[in-house]
Parts: sequence; structure tokens; C-alpha cells
Amino acid sequence: MGEASQQPDHGRSSLDTMNHTVQTFFTPAGTDRPPNYELLKEEHEVATLGAPHNPAPPTSTVIHIQSETSVPDHVVWSLFNTLFMNSCCLGFIAFAYSMKSRDRKMVGDLTRAQAYTSTAKCLNIWALILGIVMTILLIIIPILILQAYQ
Repeated sequence: MGEASQQPDHGRSSLDTMNHTVQTFFTPAGTDRPPNYELLKEEHEVATLGAPHNPAPPTSTVIHIQSETSVPDHVVWSLFNTLFMNSCCLGFIAFAYSMKSRDRKMVGDLTRAQAYTSTAKCLNIWALILGIVMTILLIIIPILILQAYQ
């Protein structure tokens, strides 16, 4: 026969032995009541996992790692404002700041790139607003002049 038949088989695993020990410990002697299995299961889990050493909730530390932060440089918007809505040269200045932002981003100085981007965005907004206002005024003023002479 094989090796299994050479070793004595007690018919119980270590888990069965632990359950039997816990059961005999918590079953009062001389009573005919069955053991409280919920209590036995809980005690078995405590025996297996171990009791908690510290009742305080565990603390955790969160570390944020910035991975390839995207900083928009607004170059296309600045170029559009430079070519079409360059009122008070704001589009050209915004384009210069956009190029500075792109350069800083290439070097890896994201803080400075973000500052240049913010300035370029603000200048682009003002260039666009002034450009639209000036375009509307260039359309409305000649119409008002023509109506005045008729």
C-alpha cells in the first residue's frame, strides 16, 4: 500500500480538533442543551485571526503622486487672437506668454508654466472680448451714420 496507509489516521483534521476543543470548553457539563454555534463560530474566528491589539481605528496616509500633469498652453487660441482680434496687441502678448508656457513645460517647470498659462488665458479672454466689441462697433457705427444721412 501507499504512504497514506502507513501513517495512523485519527479521522480528524486540525480544524475539527480545534472545534471540538472549543465545543467542550463552552458546553456546560451535565446539560443536554446543544452548544451555541454562533458563539463557537465567533470564538473560532477570534482564535484563528487573533484578537485586535488596538481598539482604535487604523490610520492611513494618502500620498498623491502627480503623473504627467497636463498644463494647457493656449497657443492656438493666442495665434487666432493675434491674427484676427489683435486689439491693443493683446493677442500678440498672449501668444508670447503661451510660448513661454510651452517652453517651461518642456523644461519640466510646471509651476512657472502654469503661471504663464494663466496670464496667457487672461490676455486671450480680454483680446477676444475687445475684438468682438470692436467688430460690433465697426458694423453698427457705419449703419447709424448711414441712417443719419438719409
